[in-house]
Amino acid sequence: MAVIHRTTLKPTKVELLASWLPSRPWYRGGRDAAPELTRAGGFRLDDPRGEVGIEFMVVTDASGPAAHLVPLTYRGAPLDGAEHALIGTMEHGVLGKRWAYDGCQDPVLVAGLLALADGRAEAQAQSTSDTPDRDVLVTREGEGSLLPEFTDLADFPVTDDEDGTLLTAPGGAVLRLHRVLRPGPETPAALPAGAAGTVTGSWQTQDGTRVRSVFATAYSGSRA
Repeated sequence: MAVIHRTTLKPTKVELLASWLPSRPWYRGGRDAAPELTRAGGFRLDDPRGEVGIEFMVVTDASGPAAHLVPLTYRGAPLDGAEHALIGTMEHGVLGKRWAYDGCQDPVLVAGLLALADGRAEAQAQSTSDTPDRDVLVTREGEGSLLPEFTDLADFPVTDDEDGTLLTAPGGAVLRLHRVLRPGPETPAALPAGAAGTVTGSWQTQDGTRVRSVFATAYSGSRA
């Protein structure tokens, strides 16, 4: 179980993201102004080994109309071979120096997301210890593992496009993280064509409205 510490972070997570987000191809904020980010929602997952912090954060940006989903991992030491995925470092008031990574590039987060989709893990509240987040919903077809082709999570292609991040297994299965969030129906809709499952959650728009979006979609074929 992840413990949420009430302490300081220098720089804050939002400050780190303000420097990193504009470098992403899917960033939809204003290009002529620095991001003005606000945490708007998200959830956490537990690392079974209790070593890595896993968070799916939604941020809104006053410099642009879009909301972005940013999966993050927090580590007490650098992740070998992941220099390209490092967002930055923070000084945690309790845990000391922490390395923050783009979670799509971290096998611990990917394993946690697959476990959530398969019903082997439960989403946790973003800011409260030992509290399930019942607002995060998984919609899927069939039984068993949703994406059995994802076996070696340390070695799979991760690519960004204008809407999100694609994780592709050797056999062609795809897990898409939707980085640009679009409000959808309050009740999860039917699965998109070709999809094997979705993960949805809610977040708060800049005007205070609570909305739901698809955070991740799994495809058993080769298209996303």
